[in-house]
Amino acid sequence: MASPDKQHKRAQRAKAKAKQNRSGKSKPNVVHPLLANPLVNEPFDDVEIDLSTFDFKDIEENGFDPAHFDDLFQAMKVGEGISLLAMCLVFLQYPVLELVVAEESQESAIDFMMGLLIVYRGIFHDEDEDAAVNWVGSDAFQQAYNEASLILEKKNARGAPRQQG
Repeated sequence: MASPDKQHKRAQRAKAKAKQNRSGKSKPNVVHPLLANPLVNEPFDDVEIDLSTFDFKDIEENGFDPAHFDDLFQAMKVGEGISLLAMCLVFLQYPVLELVVAEESQESAIDFMMGLLIVYRGIFHDEDEDAAVNWVGSDAFQQAYNEASLILEKKNARGAPRQQG
């Protein structure tokens, strides 16, 4: 065992190092604590999604194959295991959804989003369409969805380069 003097010196060095680490490193500028979780913040970065082959008109006319959205549904399930807000954050960051919202009419985008949410609830919660629609219309879901939208707006505003005028 080290002498009391040596132990004291080690403790002092450890204390100084801890203080340096606390004050020297600034925390990352996180908009919301959930975004510190890589399963919630940009969960599709590692997923290969070819947006050039995405045909929204075909989906509008024929519906969509849930298997094509398995990566989304699996990520949403992980998010839902954390919280409803986390699930909404995951959902709203899905690149295909971002594309649809950006390029299609609001009504079409909402129909697509509802379709995805209904299928998700059917797969993971064994709910029929009416139950899923009621869930989407619930205060809890609406509050989480709106909060997730605001969080992502703030995140995207911070990440955007500033315009100089």
